[in-house]
Amino acid sequence: MSEKKVVSETLYDGYAQSFTVTEQLFEVKTEHQHLEIVETPFMGRVMLLDGVVQTTEKDEFIYHEMMVHVPLFAHPDPKRVLIIGGGDGGIVREVMRHKNIEHVTQVEIDASVVEMCKEYFPRHSQGAFDDVRLNLVIADGKEFVANCKEKFDVIISDSTDPIGPGEVLFTSDFYADEKNNCLAEGGIMVAQNGVPFMQGEEISNTYTRLSRLYNDTSFYVMPVPTYVGGFMTLAWASDDAGLRRQTAEQIRQRLEASAIETRYYNADVHVAAFALPNYVQALMK
Repeated sequence: MSEKKVVSETLYDGYAQSFTVTEQLFEVKTEHQHLEIVETPFMGRVMLLDGVVQTTEKDEFIYHEMMVHVPLFAHPDPKRVLIIGGGDGGIVREVMRHKNIEHVTQVEIDASVVEMCKEYFPRHSQGAFDDVRLNLVIADGKEFVANCKEKFDVIISDSTDPIGPGEVLFTSDFYADEKNNCLAEGGIMVAQNGVPFMQGEEISNTYTRLSRLYNDTSFYVMPVPTYVGGFMTLAWASDDAGLRRQTAEQIRQRLEASAIETRYYNADVHVAAFALPNYVQALMK
């Protein structure tokens, strides 16, 4: 009996999750990072960048639905969306389900990620990269926002962890350029912000940096099984504090009017996601 091939994540020292690999589908060292796609028995296809799990076929819907629908249903009338990162296509897929969206700009640093995900994760994008409303820009996200001349109602920063190419997307300068150059008045910015039980320093740093720029800064949570260590947080920032405090009924009316069907997100989950446990609140002080 042949020995099983196993790949283990390298995000934390002394603690890891492992996947049994039935097939190595793709592996390459791109200009920016080490990209690996493997087939697993339980989670389906799994993509790793520099040894860190980015997405899986089985649980991606939780992450992408919460990253997109929370800000888009909280905003009263979003028309223009900026996506930083998100090369696997799951974010743009969910954004394009909102028929009121007129334009989306997506900035992805690594063209290889987009092309490989089109081939190996077609269910992530489901053709969204071909939507006429999309302007896909292959560029550094930090440089893009520093020189941005357009305004967007919602900005979604779907970055990797703050190591390697993703590190600059967690800096004070990046957040300031997003706010001052790219975000329309009354807009919302959300960003991937790690697992607070394992990455508490990220919460503290992000909260400090964003609260200097916005009238309302907080986080919301979601459970994604392959982002190990408990639920993960998404940063939330806006100058309109009322957008974070809407009722489930307000959100439900917009969701029902959209006719969008979801597997995880709903109006009650939307409201509950902003309820933060004490240890997370402590990280925000």
